[in-house]
Amino acid sequence: MRLAGKKVIALVDDEFEDLELWYPVYRVREEGAEVHLAGLEKNKTYVGKYGVPATAEYSWDELNAADYDGILVPGGWAPDKIRRYSAVLKLVQDFNEAKKPIGQICHAGWVLISAKILEGVTVTSTPGIRDDMENAGAIWKDEPVVTDGHIISARRPPDLPPYGKAFCDALAGE
Repeated sequence: MRLAGKKVIALVDDEFEDLELWYPVYRVREEGAEVHLAGLEKNKTYVGKYGVPATAEYSWDELNAADYDGILVPGGWAPDKIRRYSAVLKLVQDFNEAKKPIGQICHAGWVLISAKILEGVTVTSTPGIRDDMENAGAIWKDEPVVTDGHIISARRPPDLPPYGKAFCDALAGE
């Protein structure tokens, strides 16, 4: 239980990619970390692209990055919605400033783009947003997982096993 005592936020909104939310959440929990789901509305149930529900335990507005050790941003279509909220962008910026692990997979890069934290950062994502990532100043690589300091990125669901491990390693300080 190398992550015992660690706390992580996982962002949710409708049309998140089901596996890209739940796989990392369970992977982090199985190593002992506490994970809180957060959405625009506390206690609202959001539905993934394939119908898997996720109920937000907190609203974005009531969270403070100082109270957490890392943040997970799932892909799907949810990131295009999530990126529009200043509370989320501030959270991501605060995690970035504190150099705490930020996990993003697939289309989740859109949230980091809108938070304006990718200048000079080496990342990956779904190839569909490669141009967006590069236009935000990122150095994009077509690899299953890319870790650049505290930012851990992955392309798509087949990359979830190495992504989950890389995020847990970052949380553990390894």
